[in-house]
Amino acid sequence: MGEQNVTTGEQVTRESIGELLANPWFCEELFDRTEDIVFFIKDRQARYVAVSNSLVARCRVSSKGDLLGKTCLELFPEPLASFFTEQDRQVLDKGVDVAGRLELHLYLGGARGWCLTDKIPLYDRAQNVIGLAGISRDLHGPGESSAAFKQVAEAVEYLRTHFSESLRIGDLAEKVGLSISRFERLVSKIYGLNPNQLLIKSRIDAASQMLADGNDSIADIAYACGYADHSAFTRQFRSAVGLTPSQFRAAAKQKP
Repeated sequence: MGEQNVTTGEQVTRESIGELLANPWFCEELFDRTEDIVFFIKDRQARYVAVSNSLVARCRVSSKGDLLGKTCLELFPEPLASFFTEQDRQVLDKGVDVAGRLELHLYLGGARGWCLTDKIPLYDRAQNVIGLAGISRDLHGPGESSAAFKQVAEAVEYLRTHFSESLRIGDLAEKVGLSISRFERLVSKIYGLNPNQLLIKSRIDAASQMLADGNDSIADIAYACGYADHSAFTRQFRSAVGLTPSQFRAAAKQKP
């Protein structure tokens, strides 16, 4: 019987792999193989400390070294530079997650096009924010001149910031000048969700943040997130997260 290529009988876990990794920047190497996804890591001052080759190409510089240590204000045209910087500060100063934000970015060749951006804060072992990591994924749709993408971006941003209100999808579509059917088709194409699902996601994301970071009662959080019925909030939260709000809060508070 041949020898098995096994160095230890211990179970491999996320923690053990993390401790054994010789190259913690493997993700940068992976994203270097993509052209339609921009990957980046920034420090506490929002300066680039790691970038994918796709960002090098879009910024029309010769190497990653031309981007490292610089901020968006030094690299991007306005108004993109100020928008990206303001978004970075929300993540770095308030620990805000940016999830699936529909926005304009630079495509290859320097043209502006639509993408979905995600950013997360990076914490040290004492739970201090020390930077952020993010990706921007090209949508390969119409560019900056596309009124439809701009309208969807406006509608989704309104939904994200007014999720506590009683929102009707028809009113939201009308607000940005789209028919309900067109609005639903575009949202589904971009996000893989219908508008109602996107609204639920916005509410659950906000509730999760409130449960983890604050001490408000679950009833108050339900109301703040647009639920008049506490039990309906609990059912929808459990369906989406797999835990009741109380269970989620308890688990979040136990994290180091």
